[in-house]
Amino acid sequence: MKRDVYLDDKPWEQALDEYIKYLDEIGALDPGKPEVIKAEEALGRVTAGPIYAASSSPHYHASAMDGVAVRSIDTFGASETTPKQLKMGEQAVMVDTGDPIPEGFDSVIMIEDVHFVSEDVIEITSAAAPWQHVRVIGEDVVATEMILPGNHVIRPVDIGGMLAGGAAEIPVHPRPRVAILPTGTELVQPGKKELKPGDIIEYNSRVLGGCIKEWGGQPVRWDITIDDYELLKDQVLKAVKESDIVVINAGSSAGREDYTADLVRELGKVITHGVATKPGKPVILGEVEGKPVVGVPGYPVSAVLACQLFVKPLVYKKLGTVPPAVPKTTATISRKLVTPIGVEEFVRVKLGKVGSKTIATPISRGAGLIMTMVRADGILRVPRNIEGYQAGETVEVELMRSMEEIDETTVVIGSHDIALDILANYLRKMYPQATLSSAHVGSLGGLSALKRGEAHCAGSHLLDEETGEYNIPYIKRLLPDKDIILVNLVYREQGLIVAKGNPKNIKGLADLTRSDVSFVNRQRGAGTRILLDFKLKELGIDPAEIHGYQHDEYTHMAVAAAVASGSADAGLGIKAAAKALDLEFIPVVEERYDLCIPAEYFNKPVIQRILNVIAMPEFKQHVENLGGYDLRDCGKIMWRQGDE
Repeated sequence: MKRDVYLDDKPWEQALDEYIKYLDEIGALDPGKPEVIKAEEALGRVTAGPIYAASSSPHYHASAMDGVAVRSIDTFGASETTPKQLKMGEQAVMVDTGDPIPEGFDSVIMIEDVHFVSEDVIEITSAAAPWQHVRVIGEDVVATEMILPGNHVIRPVDIGGMLAGGAAEIPVHPRPRVAILPTGTELVQPGKKELKPGDIIEYNSRVLGGCIKEWGGQPVRWDITIDDYELLKDQVLKAVKESDIVVINAGSSAGREDYTADLVRELGKVITHGVATKPGKPVILGEVEGKPVVGVPGYPVSAVLACQLFVKPLVYKKLGTVPPAVPKTTATISRKLVTPIGVEEFVRVKLGKVGSKTIATPISRGAGLIMTMVRADGILRVPRNIEGYQAGETVEVELMRSMEEIDETTVVIGSHDIALDILANYLRKMYPQATLSSAHVGSLGGLSALKRGEAHCAGSHLLDEETGEYNIPYIKRLLPDKDIILVNLVYREQGLIVAKGNPKNIKGLADLTRSDVSFVNRQRGAGTRILLDFKLKELGIDPAEIHGYQHDEYTHMAVAAAVASGSADAGLGIKAAAKALDLEFIPVVEERYDLCIPAEYFNKPVIQRILNVIAMPEFKQHVENLGGYDLRDCGKIMWRQGDE
């Protein structure tokens, strides 16, 4: 099989416009034959034509009040000074709300305005206007009136309107059937107990299926197809016959086993192969037997983005509607962001309201990292004609969470600790409206974020070489003019994380210089790396002697995962991370991990809520159960700048 190359590098908007124009011309996006369903089951469906009332509502003159029905002419002249008496049964009839108005009567007097002279006679002190307190026939809906137009997405209140008008069954556009074909010999179904190297859990089809369902389509997930051209060809032909739209996941690039473009070209037509986006560049927009066939990349972020850009509009078009506008907000970007010119990049960001500013912090940009989509609060689109943004610039962000939720977010930037994840969970349980956003940029990065006013607090465990103190010397030096309150979260054991059974027989930091030992470090500015450098200096070890000193990760769990995977023999991290992955741990030092909180936020709900949570006995017990933690000062104010 020859290797394909990208045929295009179009702006995605141009590619989409051309694709929809082509599909419209061949009728591929026509909604299809309407289906008739019960109106009460039509929530979220789209009307296939106007819905008309079969009957009026109300269909009789109905009393709008509890009271007495009267002939308005009989009440003429009644006043406080000249009350009128009416005989029950002849001139007045008792009615309740919703009762039919007796024939010949045209008004209702509220029971509160009626005085009973006797069982048979009432007295009134004001005249009743014709049709007073009466719901006349058709007041709400008139028979033959249009209740809803065509191509209308049905809401709960619309169901009430249709049923009130006697439209018990209605025609709606069928949900577009979207076949999702996951491809790749390396894929295995979720739940497989033993994964061998090279196995990749197939979850993209579930994610894409969820998206399609949200958009109003009917996802049809097919079994995994291995990388075999003829087999994939057979599956695509079957899917085209059974579905309205076909999505082929993976195989859209130009590798040795990327067959999708050639296959679509053989069976039908490729309109576009390759768009100027990052991620999601190698998308395929094609047609087979009059049906749209879209090839999306295998990496999950790329797959989701490609489907949002190119499959979502097709689903809505088949439903006779347009995608709803994506809510947006303006934000201040927290750090410099460099992007390639000529490509529109979609950057995932965390958001939080700090002071009067909404802060957008870019997170990992890898196309294969599904958790970046889980953690992201929004998407920042960087136009193709610029090279990124400088820190502090105002940007527009598409929201993935509501602004109300973002406004209630506590923004923690700095050193990573597993206790923060536990804190986030208990915070949400105790305060359902609140969330905790934790960005792992290292202790020094956290203090820098506080200096720029981009965080409510920073996690820090910076050991000062000269004094042996934690955090305070750094705060004095880096934030001399800021009123900072230092609250302890935990004391924790830092040490060497090594493989189960310690096969390299590593006993301490000195063994890191051995030629048969590879190391994984933390990033520059991380308190763990500063601690390592301090300890190496004490031992007289040159970092250049350590194989892997420049190999860094951003969290303790990432360090532990590197050791567990065999990509490193050792890494410096916390005991809880080693325990979580069933690894060995060699203690080096106990350190103090604090929350550095600007005084201006200390009494705000965003901080007081987390202080309330860390005071909870169940939170402390949960953290201690992780191993390697001591919470003897948890929640205690350790120091405040300016109190000395």
